[in-house]
Parts: sequence; C-alpha cells; structure tokens
Amino acid sequence: MAINPLVAIKIAYLLGWANIIGLALVLLSCRCIMGLKPSSLSKSKIYMAIYKYHCYYWWFFIASVILHAIMAIAGVGNPFVK
Repeated sequence: MAINPLVAIKIAYLLGWANIIGLALVLLSCRCIMGLKPSSLSKSKIYMAIYKYHCYYWWFFIASVILHAIMAIAGVGNPFVK
C-alpha cells in the first residue's frame, strides 16, 4: 500500500513543526542545557511543572523525528537512487 506523495509531504511538514516543538520542550525542561543551577530551578514551581514530563518530551521528540524521516522519504523518495 503506497501513500500519496502529496499527503506524505504534508504530514512531513506537520511533523517538522512537531520536531521543533518537541526540541523546545526538551531543551526548556533540561537542567543541564539551560546552564542554571539545579538547586535554583527546583525552587521554581513553573519549571518543576514542566520538568516532571521531561522524559515524555524526549519520547515525543524521537517519535516525531522518526516519523518525519519516514514521511519525507515516502513523499520525496531517496535522492541517492535514480
């Protein structure tokens, strides 16, 4: 069962936005990347509300990247195969 290339490209575009959102969630909830002291972050209720889902953000991001790649290949094809 083949997917319509136009539909695959549209899905890949939406998944690209999901990648950006997922990456932003991962970066904003990461204690290491933000460069702030973890002790000061743990005092912030807003940060802790975001941080408690940090592991799920990673899974969302990884899944969206994989699906994005699959849809891009399905829509555009492999550029290395003639």
